[in-house]
Amino acid sequence: MNRSFLTAASRLIGLALCFAFGKGWAVEDHASMRDESQAARAETGALYQEAYRPQFHFTAQKNWLNDPNGLVFYKGEYHLFFQHNPAGLGWGEMEWGHAVSRDLIHWEQLPDAILPDRLGTCWSGSAVVDRDNTAGFQQGDEKALVAVYTAAGDTSAESKGQPFTQCLAYSTDRGRVWQKYAQNPVLPHIIGGDRDPKVAWYAPARRWIMTLYLDGNDFGFFSSPDLKHWTRLHDITVADCGECPDFFEIPVGGRPGLKKWVWTAANGRYLIGNFDGERFMPDGGLQRVEWGANCYAVQTFSDIPASDGRRIQMAWMRDGRYPDMPFNQQMAFPCELTLHAFPDGLRLCKRPAREIGKLHGKEQAWHDLTLRPGENPLSALSGELFDIRAEIDPGETTTVGIRARGATVEYKVREKTLSALGCSAPLEPAHHRIHLQLLVDRTSLEVYGNNGEVALTSCFLPDSKDRNLEIYATGGEVRILSLQVYPLHSIWTNR
Repeated sequence: MNRSFLTAASRLIGLALCFAFGKGWAVEDHASMRDESQAARAETGALYQEAYRPQFHFTAQKNWLNDPNGLVFYKGEYHLFFQHNPAGLGWGEMEWGHAVSRDLIHWEQLPDAILPDRLGTCWSGSAVVDRDNTAGFQQGDEKALVAVYTAAGDTSAESKGQPFTQCLAYSTDRGRVWQKYAQNPVLPHIIGGDRDPKVAWYAPARRWIMTLYLDGNDFGFFSSPDLKHWTRLHDITVADCGECPDFFEIPVGGRPGLKKWVWTAANGRYLIGNFDGERFMPDGGLQRVEWGANCYAVQTFSDIPASDGRRIQMAWMRDGRYPDMPFNQQMAFPCELTLHAFPDGLRLCKRPAREIGKLHGKEQAWHDLTLRPGENPLSALSGELFDIRAEIDPGETTTVGIRARGATVEYKVREKTLSALGCSAPLEPAHHRIHLQLLVDRTSLEVYGNNGEVALTSCFLPDSKDRNLEIYATGGEVRILSLQVYPLHSIWTNR
């Protein structure tokens, strides 16, 4: 969409378009999100124990949430900032919510960190640890955490007439108190609703690199020695990607010493290439690993220690429904990104972060099982929360699938497609086998095929009485090489 913002009127028109098709896709009266059936509405319970509260996905304690922002690790804590409307269940005048975790799964929500001002409400961005004090914000021994965010002008009465600009806020006490840089903005308005700065450190040139959504299909790259003064490097045009860019370097699995730079957009689609400090040069066209209905605004953590070495990504599970709840929207479970060589080139894979294992209950397992049409070895199991893993030789059957709480995950053997909740992804067997992993929560289903070659991240609203599990085959028997079912514990227990 093209928003010129040349006059106050055009700003309002452009912003309306943005709200309709971009950041404001979910501006709805909460009543429209209620379940159509009065009988299906659930009574609310104690905080974090409500009927439709996700039990191992992050949600705000109350009110609206969207894009993950400022994902950064510092001194044993993962910081998750997020778009938050403290005043209501719908999208509104946004500020940065804040939560911290020491294990990537149990989160403590803190007071909102960055609040609106005369420059605008606080839209998405990123955060870094300024280890060399390039911005000069450090006081004492603690390194400064620096957030780079969009001040969305003309989205509040206080910011009427202001354009979109990029600004800084910083903390010198491990992220508990945040101050805005007195000389904001650090990057003035360029075009339209330019927004969502993602910043990374480029060590060879000792420069910060920013990628920024500009307008339409255009994104920009910028560099800075100090986070305060930015030089435009070049632009790229990438269709059908939206906003919220990310940019990071990642090693290629199985090829020691080889690394590539990856650029991603809001919908998770990505480019792989090289970066020399001045220009990002993609090796090929746009790729995708995510095929689900509700994965958006993906962002990876900065400053994960080298001793860990993972590239960890989170996303907003956009447009889920949570009838009669005190909160609205949820994050996807954190996932680990890896880069691997396939016959058609390098590709990203994503899998649930290994920390999911900390929530495992007692394992139920089967090995080398022949599954015939009409049989269901999972018939005795029931529950709400699961991590299900299967390695399957589909043979000559027609379909093989897993059904959890009424949601069906199905692999069509001849078509070589994996589907769930109305979405499908191409999936070639690996050595005549397919690997599946399902994460089932109260309002979401995340499906990973062949160790993360494809992912389908989607929301659903199950019948509260349906707690059943099923594995099935049609058109012939199937060999189940291994099958593990783990009930999951709630991250909100004993708060």
